[in-house]
Amino acid sequence: MNEKFRASGLMNPMFPDEITFGEKGVTFKVRKALNSTDNFVFYNDISGVEIDSGVFFSTIRVIPRMRAEIIMKNFTKGDARKVKELLLEKVQG
Repeated sequence: MNEKFRASGLMNPMFPDEITFGEKGVTFKVRKALNSTDNFVFYNDISGVEIDSGVFFSTIRVIPRMRAEIIMKNFTKGDARKVKELLLEKVQG
């Protein structure tokens, strides 16, 4: 399963963040104007997932074990919920 989610282009049309689900883990791509950061995390290394919902968009906070939290911004509320469901399903499975 290689499911991919992309942040809304309204807030950052040139560099939207991306989340890609793989067989053994998930890749978080945080994009900025001059650089981007790819973080691959095995499913069993994820200790928590939080969603901060605003009026239009949500921020996803992934808390890996032994690493700094990963913050992904400007996802639709529906995509944020789906990402959280998939991550928790993979972590518990």
